[in-house]
Amino acid sequence: MSGDNRDDVLPGNDQESPHEADSTAEQPTGDNSGGYAAAATRRGRRRRGKKASWLKVTLLTLLSMFLVVVLAFVGFALYLNHVLSSNITHGQALPSSTVKPAVDAGNSQNILLLGSDTRSGTVNDVRAGGRADVIQLVHISAGRKSVQIIHFPRDLYVAIPGHGKNKINAAFAYGGPALLAQTLSDLLGGVTINRYAIIDFKGFADLTNDLGGVNVYVAQPFTEAGYGRFHQGYNTMNGAQALGFVRERHQLAEGDIDRGRDQQAWISAVVRKTLSAGTLLNPVKLTNTVTDLTKYTEVDANTSAGDIRNLALDMRNMRSRDITYFTAPFTGFANNPVAGSIDVVNVPQMKKLGQALYHDKMAGYTNGKNVIQ
Repeated sequence: MSGDNRDDVLPGNDQESPHEADSTAEQPTGDNSGGYAAAATRRGRRRRGKKASWLKVTLLTLLSMFLVVVLAFVGFALYLNHVLSSNITHGQALPSSTVKPAVDAGNSQNILLLGSDTRSGTVNDVRAGGRADVIQLVHISAGRKSVQIIHFPRDLYVAIPGHGKNKINAAFAYGGPALLAQTLSDLLGGVTINRYAIIDFKGFADLTNDLGGVNVYVAQPFTEAGYGRFHQGYNTMNGAQALGFVRERHQLAEGDIDRGRDQQAWISAVVRKTLSAGTLLNPVKLTNTVTDLTKYTEVDANTSAGDIRNLALDMRNMRSRDITYFTAPFTGFANNPVAGSIDVVNVPQMKKLGQALYHDKMAGYTNGKNVIQ
């Protein structure tokens, strides 16, 4: 109908949209074309201002959260450092080597790891009247890329400076870890022993318990009163069971030789458990582990808490697959009128072992290598 133009008007054409209303409110009247650009600029500034404020709040929140985490981590690290510094006990100074270190050895280190059969639970008594039932030399390669752990059987018949020939653990009884280190150094052709650490048997047990027990592979099953009962294969051990396991030798085919391999199996299990996320990311478990690693441990006079901390940091990327295990070379067993049952040193192979340690070439040394699962 000519009088009604409603059919020519689309629904809604007679109303402004919200966007149009907002637009016209900002538009100046007249022919001022620059007004449109100015209005658009003002709207853009408001949007950018709101976005910048939101971004600033978000960034500040994230930064605050990050700082809280960092401060918590730093505080925990400082606390662990305090535990380490407070608990660690220093003993004898190691003798200086008369052999100049090899240039190609870089910053490799040799650490004498000893287990004392004292069970007093007092670190000051870790050497008092005790014997070195665990003698393991830990070689850490230059660049901290690999570790080799070498078991020296306690019945190995060797020359002890100032005391003639006897079983190697007699050196510990005669003159403590310093004399034992000197005996080992001489046996290996002058290899420098950089540090030592002694842990008593209560420390073995407590460390195992702190880790929630360890899963150890038993190569030779045995049953003996006072030592325990273990089947072949993996056995989950608590502290008391692990202590019996690392001490047993009577039921093993090669006695103290096999006991050293069992000790290495326990070390391997502890390393795996310690490096697991369940330990490293658990503040309580990690604190207890550090506490018992230090509470019953003695180190040489020149090793500081800072040295231990820095070595741990240097080895933070180490994994259990980077560790290999050996038994020091011997040719068999014999009896001595004074020393009794002894292990006879394989002199040519011992010399090769000494050269491999001296030049940090243990990657190419295979004699006496143990398969530890």
